[in-house]
Amino acid sequence: QVQLVESGGGLVQAGGSLRLSCAASGRTFSSSAMGWFRQAPGKEREFVAAIGWSGGRRYYAEAVKGRFDISGDKAMNTVYLQMNSLIPEDTAVYYCAAADSAIPTSGWSRYDYWGQGTQVTVSS
Repeated sequence: QVQLVESGGGLVQAGGSLRLSCAASGRTFSSSAMGWFRQAPGKEREFVAAIGWSGGRRYYAEAVKGRFDISGDKAMNTVYLQMNSLIPEDTAVYYCAAADSAIPTSGWSRYDYWGQGTQVTVSS
């Protein structure tokens, strides 16, 4: 059974940093795409960042470009999201997702596996 478990969320002041981790188990995602999405209260789930292990391509939402960095440890089946210069608008539940496809994408429907989410709250 595939499981994605996020960790690293919490409360941080504006301007601060957090590092989210997502550990995958149940199968290897060494040739798959993995991504991060977020959902704020009353809003739809939105794309944050994605990485394709093949070729190391990375994509970011415009709202986080230059502030967030997605990376991963293929051997450990783990993906990270380093979040810097956080602003209150980044407050949301952050979800890790993995796809059977190797192509990273911003479309949430293209991902096959999801974690339970971790709360990130940025205070002003």
